[in-house]
Amino acid sequence: MSKKVRRYEASTGYRGSEDYIVSDDLRNSVNIAIALQKPLLIKGEPGTGKTMLAQSIADSLDKELIIWNIKSTTKAQEGLYVYDTVQRLYDSQFGEGDVANIKKYIKLGKLGEAFITSEPVVLLIDEIDKADLEFPNDLLWELDQMSFYIPETKETIGAVHRPIVVITSNAEKELPDAFLRRCIFHYIEFPDPEGMERIIKVHHPNLEKRLLEQAMETFYMLRNVPNIQKKPSTSELIDWLQALVVGGISPNRIKQDLPFLGVLLKKNEDLDTLLNQLHGKTQSRSPNYASSSLNRYRY
Repeated sequence: MSKKVRRYEASTGYRGSEDYIVSDDLRNSVNIAIALQKPLLIKGEPGTGKTMLAQSIADSLDKELIIWNIKSTTKAQEGLYVYDTVQRLYDSQFGEGDVANIKKYIKLGKLGEAFITSEPVVLLIDEIDKADLEFPNDLLWELDQMSFYIPETKETIGAVHRPIVVITSNAEKELPDAFLRRCIFHYIEFPDPEGMERIIKVHHPNLEKRLLEQAMETFYMLRNVPNIQKKPSTSELIDWLQALVVGGISPNRIKQDLPFLGVLLKKNEDLDTLLNQLHGKTQSRSPNYASSSLNRYRY
């Protein structure tokens, strides 16, 4: 039988951290998920701080962060444990060690690691929607019961402490209803200019006011250009501001020249779309014309 999971208790709830600005709604969602002992499912467009939230929670509550990065080929089993049959076969052929001891060939995955820690941890399951459709369902039992069975060793691994589970999704595919029912959900809205300014001041506290104003105005203008495939995100704005400072760009040149635009827009199609928007050109223009005219907007 699995061990009884100890309830996570914090004398003070999550309040955000020095380098992560959190809204009241998001802070409440985090604390509710912790109190109800449910995974926190975070959605939002790229660049809204979904992944950084887990680090902020860990920093704020002084907990270790364990990250399980999900890929298209990731299977739920990998998060529990992996049985290294290849190494065992090698050892049996070359007489290395006691191959009868199967346990030494069992390696816990990220979820398994989070279960056996001596102190509560924050577990980030990052970009769960990258995996196949069955992946979330395959984790339902383990996330509910906080335990899993290893048939090779006839052993049940139970969580000593229930981890704080944060799950991110870019909404590349829909998640199963059964999985959603077990989560606390929060959608991180893209910051408005006022919220964005607070975020920027964390990273660039001494930025010239006029430079910030012109950069912010240009940034939101670019995000509102129709048909942009990859809108510039918060992290790209922070990088762009750094480039403007390092490049010694005058605030008066930002809107006129759009310097270092390649820091913000990462697709040729988006650069061409912006050119057409700025100069009133139609999409029927020659691609070579568009590319050559955009040279002054690149790095």
